[in-house]
Amino acid sequence: MIPKDHPRYESLMMREKLVEGYKMGITALQGLIAHGRGEMFDYVLGEVSHEFALKAEKVAVALMLLSKRPVISVNGNTAVLVPREISELSRLLNAPLEVNIFHFSKERVEKIRNYLKRFGAEVLANCDAELKGLSHARRIVDRRGIYIADTVLVPLEDGDRCEILKRHGKKVIAIDLNPLSRTAMKADVTIVDNIVRAIPNMVKFAKELKDLSREELEKIVNSYDNRETLRLALKTIRDNLTKIAEEKL
Repeated sequence: MIPKDHPRYESLMMREKLVEGYKMGITALQGLIAHGRGEMFDYVLGEVSHEFALKAEKVAVALMLLSKRPVISVNGNTAVLVPREISELSRLLNAPLEVNIFHFSKERVEKIRNYLKRFGAEVLANCDAELKGLSHARRIVDRRGIYIADTVLVPLEDGDRCEILKRHGKKVIAIDLNPLSRTAMKADVTIVDNIVRAIPNMVKFAKELKDLSREELEKIVNSYDNRETLRLALKTIRDNLTKIAEEKL
């Protein structure tokens, strides 16, 4: 039992959710390692949603509302960390969830699908099509989802699949705490934020923006520069590290 007054309570609870997800067969051991890497970047970013992240989250929602066939890709970590929130976002944006995992088995896909369906989500997991250009299991997609999508939200993504999605003519929205990753660099919109904050923020923006006109949504999207987001994220990391060095050491 982790006491609520523990200074790292929220961080430790995320780890507990991932461990429980592993016991349920939803998360992979490798996913726990990946989470630790992201947690390090979150720590040096200050564990808050910065203005550049909030702007990217708003633009991401506007882009998905403009899209004809938006899809939200979900892996094991995403499923256990924000199942309720991502299911709500899916409904608000009329964007189905699709299970897509690197460490693939049909059994694990079904476990993730069944877990998410508890939260009322529409979940695609037929695994009946492939993205050409990829050799690993994330090439396996649903013919009704990522295969025909025009915009894909890819939380906690693999860089090479991001590149392939772009090559297939799709807009890619990434949630990635590492602004130096291939995914962050290649995506159309990069949300440098922790998924446990990013998805709830996007839910709020979806409620605010869903009744805007197409012209108003396009104005939001067209004003965005992803390179500036990445620059601001890197500058924030630099400034936070400098502050820690000067004030705490």
